[in-house]
Amino acid sequence: MADEDAKKDDQQQGDAAEEKKDDNKPAEGDKPEAKADDKPSKEYSKEVNAIVEQVEKMTVLEVADLVSAIEDKFGVSAAPVAVAGAAPAAGDGGDGGGDDEKSAYTIHLVSTGDKKIDVIKAVREVTDLGLGEAKELVESAPKDVKADVPKDDAEEAKKKLEAAGATVELK
Repeated sequence: MADEDAKKDDQQQGDAAEEKKDDNKPAEGDKPEAKADDKPSKEYSKEVNAIVEQVEKMTVLEVADLVSAIEDKFGVSAAPVAVAGAAPAAGDGGDGGGDDEKSAYTIHLVSTGDKKIDVIKAVREVTDLGLGEAKELVESAPKDVKADVPKDDAEEAKKKLEAAGATVELK
């Protein structure tokens, strides 16, 4: 009788193993695995792949915390970067001919001069930056203050910044 029970158990385990081999579908609640024909756009090192696998297992909040920690640790930002000199819009007549007059300018702070506090105040007036951000921008001169500014606004901002003691260029 014990032999028959052992044979039944062995047979059931063998059947279960065959079902697992035949069943390519993930169990309910499991994450689907990448298909063999899904090739990554780039080959990555083993270390990078290991990190990606760890990130896949994280919750959204944990990933957000990870991004914040990386930003703090390395002084980088995960925000998209605006590209200067982007292609002209369809209505701008981007044929390269015609007007030599630019329609948008970049306000570039060359130097702060002797009145750094006044320059910080002026930067806050011409941008929507807070006090800390404006101070950091002024201290890191030469630096772009604002990009893609209409000509009239750029000239007005330049006057305000120069009145505060800064040296400014319009690019």
